[in-house]
Amino acid sequence: MKTALLLDESVDGALVQEVITQGCAPDLSDTELELLGRDPFLVAYALAAPEARVVVTSEVSKPKRQRQNRHLPDVCQSVGVQCCDPFALNRVLGFRTDWKTKKS
Repeated sequence: MKTALLLDESVDGALVQEVITQGCAPDLSDTELELLGRDPFLVAYALAAPEARVVVTSEVSKPKRQRQNRHLPDVCQSVGVQCCDPFALNRVLGFRTDWKTKKS
C-alpha cells in the first residue's frame, strides 16, 4: 500500500511547465512562480500517468482565483488530471474506523 502513495521517479520538467502554462498562466513573474510552491510538481507527477494517478487535496475549487492563486482542483481540471479530497480517497480505498461500533 505504501508504494502506491510514494513516487520514486523524477518529475518531467516539460510537464511542470505545461501545468504552469495551462493551469495558471503562461506569463507568470518570478515572484508569482515562487508563490506556486510545489503544486505544479504534484500535478505534473499526476499528468505523467493521468489514467492511474489522482491528486488528493483538501483545497476546494475557487474558479475565480487567477494566476498563482489558483487552487489545485482548478489547475487539475485545466490540464486534465483527476482530483479528489481526502474523504473521497478514504472511501475509494475502503478505510474505516470503529468509532461507531454496533452496541450489543
